[in-house]
Amino acid sequence: MQNPAQAATAQTQAPQTPPVPGRTGMPVVVRIQDIIDKVRSIQHDADTTLLQRAYVFAAQAHAGQVRLSGEPYLSHPLAVAYILADMRMDEATIASGLLHDTVEDTDTTVEDIEKLFGKDVAQIVDGVSKISLMKFESKEEAQAESIRKMILAMAEDIRVLMVKLADRLHNMRTLEFQKPHKQMRIAQETMDIYVPLANRLGLHRIKLELEDLSFMYLKPDIYVQMSDWLDRNFAQDQQYIQRIRSELRTMLDEAGIHGEILGRIKHKYSIYKKMLQQNLTLDQVHDILAFRVIVNEVKSCYTVLGLAHSVWKPVQGRFKDYISMPKANMYQSLHTTVVGPEGERFEIQIRTWEMDRMAEHGVASHWHYKENGRIAAKNVAQFAWLHELLDWQKQESNSKEFMHSLRFDMFKDEIYVFTPRGDVLELPEGATPVDFAFMIHSKVGAQTSGAKVNGKLVPINTRLRSGDSVEIITDPSRHPSRDWLKFIKTAKARTYINNYIRTEERSRSITLGKEMLEKQGRRMGINFLKLKEAEIEELAEELKFKSAEEMYSAVGYARLTPRKVLNRLSPKSEEVAAPTPETAKPETDEPRKSEGVIITGVDDVLVRFAGCCNPIPGDHIVGYISRGRGITVHTSDCINVPNMEPERLIPVYWEGHAGRPYPSRINIVADNQPGVLAAIATVLAENKINIDSGQIRSQVDGKTIMDFTVEVTDVAHLYQTIDVIHKLDHIVEVTRFSGGAE
Repeated sequence: MQNPAQAATAQTQAPQTPPVPGRTGMPVVVRIQDIIDKVRSIQHDADTTLLQRAYVFAAQAHAGQVRLSGEPYLSHPLAVAYILADMRMDEATIASGLLHDTVEDTDTTVEDIEKLFGKDVAQIVDGVSKISLMKFESKEEAQAESIRKMILAMAEDIRVLMVKLADRLHNMRTLEFQKPHKQMRIAQETMDIYVPLANRLGLHRIKLELEDLSFMYLKPDIYVQMSDWLDRNFAQDQQYIQRIRSELRTMLDEAGIHGEILGRIKHKYSIYKKMLQQNLTLDQVHDILAFRVIVNEVKSCYTVLGLAHSVWKPVQGRFKDYISMPKANMYQSLHTTVVGPEGERFEIQIRTWEMDRMAEHGVASHWHYKENGRIAAKNVAQFAWLHELLDWQKQESNSKEFMHSLRFDMFKDEIYVFTPRGDVLELPEGATPVDFAFMIHSKVGAQTSGAKVNGKLVPINTRLRSGDSVEIITDPSRHPSRDWLKFIKTAKARTYINNYIRTEERSRSITLGKEMLEKQGRRMGINFLKLKEAEIEELAEELKFKSAEEMYSAVGYARLTPRKVLNRLSPKSEEVAAPTPETAKPETDEPRKSEGVIITGVDDVLVRFAGCCNPIPGDHIVGYISRGRGITVHTSDCINVPNMEPERLIPVYWEGHAGRPYPSRINIVADNQPGVLAAIATVLAENKINIDSGQIRSQVDGKTIMDFTVEVTDVAHLYQTIDVIHKLDHIVEVTRFSGGAE
């Protein structure tokens, strides 16, 4: 298996028939009776009249509609409703699952839903529906606004999110029928937004399945290799699982503890994350087995832990007590990793039945069918994270920054630290004293000058750990620094600092913009200083700015060139010199083509391709305005993009690249055998791919690693060749490599 640094950035199109992660026992074709049976298996006396009426309405509303798979569209809401029933949701939520697409995809209105099915169902359906009638400047803005609406709706009734998660889960299960570029986009959005939300709600099974499904489409080559590796070792792993279960059973029986013992192979994405975090190859990952011991009482949990540690050596630093300090989603369990027989590491999770129910069903554990009422997130203590999310989403108007912060902060693993008074604050993993200060109050964060952790002075970029006691030292003369953005981990801190920097830099950008216009004006024979204020305001309006200051700021930030402004002035100004070919050059608002890409919003600019990710035609790309260096084109998933200033990212598109060679890097792992290199070179030559440069390294395990920079015409050209190379004898794996600092 490849090195994680390469695995993290490997990208390819989805395989034609990828192995699908395990599902939750849902029928292949769901009928309304399956849903009713599932509901009644949980509550025998449930009134399913609402579900039957919702089914009839949905069937009529979606009549004649077909999914990409060729199935009747009704199969989708039926599947969503079954998932909700399996999550133990109430009838109103399950009915909303049946009706969730009627407002968006049929002539049905929210008012129709409320009249026929009640206010609760109508509000849930409305909260789930996309903002399809509004116009946005970009897909990212549309996505951000849709997520905003969902956040506001789920703050009032968290069942909105439950339906949305069930909807996304079924769409991910049937993603194979979408085009490859849509598969990538939907899978990435799922990993960025819906997986963390499922985790926050404690929906463990949903989270794991969404992770594996997203992983399958985002890293299909790695996913397939991992599946093959696990399949080859399946029989051996199953034997080991049975052995450990038997030993645990003996321990419990001798101690007189009643309990259930489960064993499994960890999910593929969790194994992949471990590879990345510990810089391991798949052959080096040993703790891929996990066991769960479920007992009746809390004291038995600690007894079992002691028994396990007395027989198997615990791995230092791998014990976590989530019983005494539960996670934010109320998850409770003891986790320990031990070294078992034959030196194999494995994880043991120990919990009570109630804890297991919470771990499996999460927030859904709050519902009982007899309640049939909404639960507002603002009334449930475990949704403190949602309160923070609501606060900063109101403050952040920029859609790109909102989505960046959402991915960057809200959904990281959490730590728990203490204030000097002993209050507990939840922070994302890796948070610093500056993040802590902003959680106390924005003013405290802005004036942070130092910090004490556990009574000792530390740098303000120190990574905090669970259990730390933190004290902030403030200075009224201190202001936020751009450097803080390099290490902070919370959206609240990032939003405040960015707003402060934008406010401070706005005045500087306005001044710089004026200077640039005056300087370029002199070159073009235009005396910009003599223009009247009304003329400048009119010019700004023509260029779609609300004011002259906004126009100056855009020029100062390099989002608009001085020439574009001054070319509009030329025919109006009396100070213009005699027209020259340069000044008479016609101006156009059309996107400018340059270097094989279309750039929107900027003209007369140098374009170059980032060396960190080596974008090639077919990749999703984004442009970054580099002061003094023009536009740098990156792949959208380049590891450097999340750290860039959102306001300097612009949309770019491929065009006019036919036949032109672009550099790309491939990594090949092969057995160290004669003729392998010659076979690879032959394949590259037959596919008309030139090798620009390369490195070859022999490993102690008898493998050879080859890194080549090759010239290809587009993504399809590259991956067709990778597939051919992969079929050669003695080839272990072939992946595209892109990553690292530019």
